Amino acid sequence: MFGKPPSFLGVDFGAFGVKVVELKKVKNRPVLHTYGYTAAPTDIHALARLARPGGAKAEGESPAAAAAPGAAAVLPTATAALAQAEERYGRELREVCRQAQVLTKTAVASLPVTAVFHALLTIPLGDPKNRRAQIEAEAEKLLPYPAAEATLDYQVLPPGKAENADKTEQVLLNAVPRELVTFYTRVFAAAGLKLAALETEAVALVRSLVGRDEAVVLLLDLGAERTNFFMVEGGVPVTHQSVELGGRQIAARLESVLGIKGEAVEQLRRDLFVGGANLPAGLNRSKFIELLAPVLQPLVKEIEYGMVLYRRESGAAGRAPEKIILTGGAAELPGLSEYLAEQFRLKCYLGDPWGRVIYQEGLKPILDDLGPRLAVAIGLALRGVV
Repeated sequence: MFGKPPSFLGVDFGAFGVKVVELKKVKNRPVLHTYGYTAAPTDIHALARLARPGGAKAEGESPAAAAAPGAAAVLPTATAALAQAEERYGRELREVCRQAQVLTKTAVASLPVTAVFHALLTIPLGDPKNRRAQIEAEAEKLLPYPAAEATLDYQVLPPGKAENADKTEQVLLNAVPRELVTFYTRVFAAAGLKLAALETEAVALVRSLVGRDEAVVLLLDLGAERTNFFMVEGGVPVTHQSVELGGRQIAARLESVLGIKGEAVEQLRRDLFVGGANLPAGLNRSKFIELLAPVLQPLVKEIEYGMVLYRRESGAAGRAPEKIILTGGAAELPGLSEYLAEQFRLKCYLGDPWGRVIYQEGLKPILDDLGPRLAVAIGLALRGVV
């Protein structure tokens, strides 16, 4: 009764920095305590690839060696590279938490989509005691590395989704290399934190942006390097895909066609998004998105394929998403929601991850701006509250 309210920390390692959000549970409601982030690129996706069994085979000559003919220096082994990153990531996480004045010492972290093997399985309906063995047998067939070297997690979908529902059931399988789990555990230990759980980005985003909505939703997460999109049904991310397209490629396109660099690109994006007046003659949201069409069209094609994949794998023939929810650091792209709404004839809007969180009203302009970037971290922190 007289103790402090419990707090929960979500930590998201992304391609463009570390993001943390801490929520307190007050009268069973999530209340924002603090947040923090870095703005420097990370190599989390490369590290995730190294953590896969056989990752050391991806080693190559270092830039220094390439610049010095005859030199024998090579990149460190996968294990050594991960060990070096543990200290660096731990130091960055510890500093972010210190500056944000984080209270709790326990955290939930996200796993990058590129590190998670995801599959929708249909298995014979039988004794639940035998389900784990059936799933492990299927995983052994599907995984690109031995199942014994992976941490497996699964979720049984509600009855009725699968064809022949009286004889089979559908299961969502997620598999992560054990080496990556060990890496994350050591990073948090180096930061002085206890890692309570690891979740996929998809689960965290559904918690912060979709909640209990039973509709079929296309969740589109535009990051710095990659765009991940998930088909969500009944609050469950049924399928997910990842495309090498993000804020950096979009910025490069704008630099090329408009002849502007760095901060000028970001300022132009912001001016267009909020309807600012300091814009080049003839440039509006519609014209802006036309300039990006060559970059965005491949994404549209991938999404179309993702919809086909969803219908095939889920047995939901003829079903389509009812709406598109945008999030991620590059989601505030002027005209993007209108462009996707027109392409797919669906309602499309920027998600609000703060919608389930209580915070001081004076913070709203800042939090609205940061919301897409912090959506995963918010979803992770909400795990302990909702």
